[in-house]
Amino acid sequence: MSGQQPERGGASQVFQPLAEDDPKTIAGYRLAARLGAGGMGKVYLSYTPGGRPVAIKVIRPEFGEDAEFRRRFAQEVQSAQRVQGLFTAPVIDADTEGAHPWLATAYVPGPSLADAVAAHGALPVETVLLLVAGMAEALHVIHGAGIVHRDLKPSNVLLAADGPRVIDFGIAYAADATSLTGSGVTIGTPSFMAPEQAAGRRVTPATDIFALGQVAAYAAAGSPAFGEGTSHGVLYRIVHEEPDLTGVPERLKELVTRCLAKDPAARPSIAEVIALCQSANAQTVLRRPEDWLPGTVSADIAGRAAAPAPAQTPPPPTAAPTAGAPTAVPSAPSAPPAAYSPTAPATPATPPPGYGPPAAQQPPQPPAQYPAPVTQPHAQPQGQPHPYGYPPTQAAPAPHAAHGPTYPGHLGHPGAPQPQPPKGKSKGKRGLILALAAVLVFAGAGAGTAYYLLKGDGKETRSGGSTQGGSSSPGKQTGGGKDSGSSAKPDSKPDQEPKPDPTPVDYKNINLTAGYHLTLGDDNVRPQEGEDGNYELSYDTGGYIDAESSGGNLVLLDPGQEGSLEACRAETRFTQNIYVTKLAKGRQVCVTTGTGHLGLLTVQGFSPEESPSTYMTLDLTVWRNAVATSSGS
Repeated sequence: MSGQQPERGGASQVFQPLAEDDPKTIAGYRLAARLGAGGMGKVYLSYTPGGRPVAIKVIRPEFGEDAEFRRRFAQEVQSAQRVQGLFTAPVIDADTEGAHPWLATAYVPGPSLADAVAAHGALPVETVLLLVAGMAEALHVIHGAGIVHRDLKPSNVLLAADGPRVIDFGIAYAADATSLTGSGVTIGTPSFMAPEQAAGRRVTPATDIFALGQVAAYAAAGSPAFGEGTSHGVLYRIVHEEPDLTGVPERLKELVTRCLAKDPAARPSIAEVIALCQSANAQTVLRRPEDWLPGTVSADIAGRAAAPAPAQTPPPPTAAPTAGAPTAVPSAPSAPPAAYSPTAPATPATPPPGYGPPAAQQPPQPPAQYPAPVTQPHAQPQGQPHPYGYPPTQAAPAPHAAHGPTYPGHLGHPGAPQPQPPKGKSKGKRGLILALAAVLVFAGAGAGTAYYLLKGDGKETRSGGSTQGGSSSPGKQTGGGKDSGSSAKPDSKPDQEPKPDPTPVDYKNINLTAGYHLTLGDDNVRPQEGEDGNYELSYDTGGYIDAESSGGNLVLLDPGQEGSLEACRAETRFTQNIYVTKLAKGRQVCVTTGTGHLGLLTVQGFSPEESPSTYMTLDLTVWRNAVATSSGS
C-alpha cells in the first residue's frame, strides 16, 4: 500500500530531488527525496525519529476532495494496519482527515517486478516459484484483514533481498468511489484485471488470484499473458479469449493456467497455490536461499539501500498543527499486529536532525516503535487453519548496530599519558650505550661495521622489499657497496628475477553438464565425466559447482566486479562450492587449483527447460602456473 516503486531509469533515478511544488514536510516528517509518482499521488522518502526509512504517499487533491473516498480510505487504512505479514510493507502512520490525506509504510529497498523484468528480462523458474509463494502469503494476510487488493500488478510487487513485498493494497477500493470513475475511468491496470473486474461485476479474493496468475506469467515470460495495446482490446481478450502462455516454462503452466480460469470458483485457493509451487519445485519444500534473485537484479538493490541525505540540515519542524488542520490518525487495530520484518540487508544512514515528527506531534503509537515479536509470522483469521504445509519463513535478522563510542583501553583510545624521563638524563644514557656498543663492535667486527652502526644512531635499518620478491632472507649476507646517503645498493643482481605473468588462454562456450568436470591444466579444456574424484572444477548433480582438488578453492566475485588475474590473486573469500542458484548470466567465479593454475569462469547461461540434460554454458580463461602451490613451486 506504499506505492514506493520509483520512476524507471535505473538506480540513479531512484531518489529524485524535491521540486518546487513538492512539500518539504508532511505532519512533521521531513522529506528527503521523491521516490515516484502515479495515478493516486506522489511518494516521498523520510525517516522515523529512530532513523528507519519510510515511504510517505500523499494522495492526489482530486481524491481528497471526495467525501466517499475519504470514508473508504480511512476504512482501508485501519484494516491495512492489521496487515503485518512477512511479504507486505507495513503501514505505520497515516492521516485520513487532513487537508492532504497521506499514509506512511516501511521503505523497501528493491526494484519493482516491472522494473526488474524491463531491465533484465524474464526471471528463472526457481525465482518465479519463490515470488509466487511469497505473494500468496501476502494475499493470505491481506484477505484475512478483509481487504481485496484489486490492483495486484508487477509495479505493486517490490523485490527485496529477503523476498517480495506486496504494496498498495486497498487503495483501488477507495479510489473506485470517487467521481473520477463516473466518466468511464476504470480503477486498476487493464493488463492485470480479472474478467469479473473488467465486466464490472462483484470483486472477491479470487480476483486477486487471477491477477497473481497474470503476474506469474509476466515474470516467467517477460510479457503480459493477454498482450498489450489499448485498454479496450486488452479487457476484451481477458473476458473472451484464452491467455497466450507460449513463453511460460512447462513447470509453471499448471499453476498459471489454474489461476487464470475465467470462473472465479474454478481458481485455486491460496493454500492450493502454494502447494502448486511446491510440486513444481525440484524439492518437496520451498526454501528461500540467501540469493533468491538473479545477480543482475540483486545488484539493483544496492542503489536503493543507501538513502540520500540533503546537503544542508533542514530547520526543525514548525509548531503543532492548528485546530483548522488536525492530524488525525486512525484508531488502533483491534488485534495486535505481528512482528515487523526487516526489509533490507543494509539500513540507510540515520538522517540528520529534524526528520520525523517532534514529540509533541507523535500519535499514541509512534511510528518508530514496532510491534513486539510473536510466535507466528502474521495474525491468523479466527477459525481458519494455517494454509501452509511447511514452517513459516523466518524474517531476516536485523542489521547489527554501529559500534558504540570508544572507552579507555579500547583500540583507538588515547588512554592515560605515559610518564616521560627527564630529557637530559635520557640523552646522556643513550650516548653512553652507543659508546659501549661502538667499543664492542670495533673489537669483534672492525672499524667499518662500527662506523655503520654509529651513523645510524642506533636505529634499525629496515628493508622496503615486498612479498612478491626482491627482499633478502633473514641472516643472508649482502655484498658491500658505497654509501649513497640513504640505502646501500647491492653489487650483484637478486638471486631470482620476478616471474612474468603467464599468458591467458581462453575457452569459449563450454557446455559443462551436471556430473562432469574440467581440468584446467589440459591443453584442450573440455568436460569429462565424473564429479567426485578430487577434480579441479566439477558441476555436481546436487546443483553446485565444486573445487575438490587439494589446495583448490573458488571465489564468487561481486556483481559488477571485473574479473582479472590480479583480482583473482587478491581475493580471499574462499569456498569449496557455489550453488547455481547464486549464479546468473555475466556472474564470474575465480578458480584456483592445487596444481597452481588459476581460472576465471564467466557464466553465459543455463540449459533451457526443454533440454534433456542439465548444463551451464560458460567462458573460461586460464592462467597456468599463476599461483604458488603447497610444494613451493
